[in-house]
Amino acid sequence: MSDDLSTGLIHHAYEPPAGFGAVMPAIHKASTVTFANVAAMRARSWKSKAGYTYGLHGTPTTFTLEERIATLEGGRFCALAPSGLAAITMTNVALLKQGDEVLLPANVYGPSKEMARTLLADWGITHQLYDPLDAADLAARITERTKLVWIEAPGSVTMEFPDLAGLVAAARARGVTTALDNTWGAGIAFRAFDLGLDIVMQALTKYPSGGGDVLMGSVVTRDEALHQRILQAHMRLGLGVAGNDAEMLLRSLPTLALRYHAQDAAGRQLAQFLAAQPRVARVLHPALEGSPGHAHWRASCSAAAGLFSVLLDPGLSQAQVDAFCDGLRLFELGYSWAGPVSLVVPYDLASMRSGVGELKGHLVRFSVGLEAVADLQADLAQALRHLG
Repeated sequence: MSDDLSTGLIHHAYEPPAGFGAVMPAIHKASTVTFANVAAMRARSWKSKAGYTYGLHGTPTTFTLEERIATLEGGRFCALAPSGLAAITMTNVALLKQGDEVLLPANVYGPSKEMARTLLADWGITHQLYDPLDAADLAARITERTKLVWIEAPGSVTMEFPDLAGLVAAARARGVTTALDNTWGAGIAFRAFDLGLDIVMQALTKYPSGGGDVLMGSVVTRDEALHQRILQAHMRLGLGVAGNDAEMLLRSLPTLALRYHAQDAAGRQLAQFLAAQPRVARVLHPALEGSPGHAHWRASCSAAAGLFSVLLDPGLSQAQVDAFCDGLRLFELGYSWAGPVSLVVPYDLASMRSGVGELKGHLVRFSVGLEAVADLQADLAQALRHLG
């Protein structure tokens, strides 16, 4: 090698000594992965964690995160995606083809339903919506074309907690794969695989991150053959996550349980406070008596997230509801949830749901952050004055 400085800086001979220990794992960022020789290059497979082939297929950092997420969910194999919706897409692509059908709960996450209505339909994949509180309704809708059943616990925004055991049993009886969106449960509220689920997906954007600043998703399985199908979709879609984003998740995971339980306790206190207010027609919180699916929550869960919705008096005007939301000082207006800042979003219930339960009124969803619960309750109390 010449004495040229450019070459010397790129191909420097120094290697740091092995054995460095630290609380946090090292952060590896790479697109290109180098090999010792041609034989080593040819021996590597992107389908295996025994080695590295290309940054898109994993680094020590992303492999470490995948193993920890698999442990969190009680699974064996994990694939990461750049968002929760990307994780849903990866699962659909892995398991569905032209002529197949997917069943979705009627209270499914809106973008998931939109994917079924448009993208999957364009590919010749049909869908049906089922009542998540009625396992018999799901069983009646399963046909020979049904290849995947999505389950949400609880339902998006309206918070109905499904009959998990009944839904899983109905699908298993017909040999249909089940996939759970476990973003709300976060691996803390209940053990999804112990209930018989085949696939457990999360938007790691929410509780595992906890900072409101990372987008990521995960798909976890216990079955290696199923995991390999998901990896094929992962590769074909070109999905990957950045090393710095993986670093932020690894940094947040040790406090996940502490944050989850703190936000759960605060959420229950605020939900009970709002339930006693005259302009609140109903509180939708799985852990509260009278909330849709509460008995199912009690049968499956040991905790609940800091997320709930309320139905405000249907006699109120939309302007009054908007003034209530605008009047909140600590609850910020913003989508997503599970971060340190409490959030509020008003929804148009009529445009979101049909045929599931009797939900009447103006729907407002709250995500409880990490502020002092007394301050949040005082904020709600002062904003409620806008409702008269």
